[in-house]
Amino acid sequence: MLLELFQKAYISALFGFISRETGLRRFRETLFYVARKNGKSTMLSGIALYMLIADREPGAEVYSVASKRDQARIIFDEVLNMVKQSPDLLQVVKKRKADLYFDLTFSKMQPLGKNSDTLDGLNSHLVIMDELHSIKDRNLYEVMKQSQSARRQPLLIMITTAGTVRECIFDDMYKYACGVCDGTITDETFLPIMYELDEKKEWADPMAWEKANPGLNRIKKLDDLIGKVERAKNSPRDLTGILVKDFNIIQSVQTAWLTFDDINNTETFDITRFRGSYAIGGADLSITTDLTCSTLLLMDKQEKRYITQMYWLPAENFETRVRDEKIPYDKWYEAGLLRLCSGNSINYSDVTAWFLEMVNDFELTPAWIYYDSYSAKYWVEEMENYGFRMVRCIQGAKTLSLPMQMLGADLQAKKINYNNNPLLKWCITNTGIQEDRNGNIVPVKCQSPKYRIDGLASLLDAYVGLYEHFNEFKDLAVV
Repeated sequence: MLLELFQKAYISALFGFISRETGLRRFRETLFYVARKNGKSTMLSGIALYMLIADREPGAEVYSVASKRDQARIIFDEVLNMVKQSPDLLQVVKKRKADLYFDLTFSKMQPLGKNSDTLDGLNSHLVIMDELHSIKDRNLYEVMKQSQSARRQPLLIMITTAGTVRECIFDDMYKYACGVCDGTITDETFLPIMYELDEKKEWADPMAWEKANPGLNRIKKLDDLIGKVERAKNSPRDLTGILVKDFNIIQSVQTAWLTFDDINNTETFDITRFRGSYAIGGADLSITTDLTCSTLLLMDKQEKRYITQMYWLPAENFETRVRDEKIPYDKWYEAGLLRLCSGNSINYSDVTAWFLEMVNDFELTPAWIYYDSYSAKYWVEEMENYGFRMVRCIQGAKTLSLPMQMLGADLQAKKINYNNNPLLKWCITNTGIQEDRNGNIVPVKCQSPKYRIDGLASLLDAYVGLYEHFNEFKDLAVV
């Protein structure tokens, strides 16, 4: 096998730094973070063979580990293929029922899944953890790392692309590796090698692709990647997979919802046109971090939907958030799309005041207001005291799936005029879907945790009301 330059660099760094006093390797743990189809399994198979045969470790135990045993077998089978292609290796490495065996040093290699019965009592020399992003807890990592404690110079290699499962061992190790790279964490035994795009927008720029794909056009086919990218531009359901697997952009869901072209609508309207009309309300409340948003949905005789909204954030940390998060909340505040609540939390009476303002100033009558019941008890009582008809909206697939599908179809058909509200547009572009085995969907964030989908959540609550009362509400339309 002829190594690419990036593979030579990795192997040189991993094995090339040793102690003058002991002759032992410096690095005992490494994260190799690279996009798919860049030859990582083949390279690691060669490393596994070296550690099995030539690392001068009596009774070496080499393990390929993954969340499923079938995944762990990928590297094991690649090692076996290498052995079969070498007459020399065939003489000294034997395939047994469950492992490969090198009898000169009584060493073995074996694939293991996280549920293997043989995880306790291991004495690992090399552990290769494949597709770290698919491992949901730390237990497998901790068990395998502890199994190396009796070895002179053990090595734990974690290799992975990005993933969509958040708050797992991958997130912890990725953060740790970035800290070592940035110098904020000092760990002389940990080697982080990170191939990823600097920004999400670079996924459409072929000149940036090699940042995540060091083997592009040599190991990984360029034409194949070009085809995938072109397809993803027109298919949001394909985009997440491309971002995660081919460009190492960490995502939080497996499926995007709509493209920007689906979402974008520059139409505007004058709300005074609907004076005296009925509306359906929606409300998504927060306490401190998320946006609070309220929605009124109006409809004309042609059944076109019109959306007006208001958003709230606490005033106390507003300037800090604008500076640190680099999101233009200040511009949206100046444009009158966002209001501030005094103190460090949301005052729900400010939300009530907005609904009363819509009633008193524009003579808009909410027939129903659908709300997420989280933290809403006292606000609901206040709203009911003013005569509003409040309807609890359970935030689950059974309630949200069909209204969300209807909302998506209406956005694509340009049937929703949301006054070109940039804040709502931003929230919708941050929205992905989580789909169950029955095809039911619910909204989830598909961007950075600092990005918000609360405007979409509030609009979706109103759409639940539209879905449940469509014929009745249609008869109320007066414009």
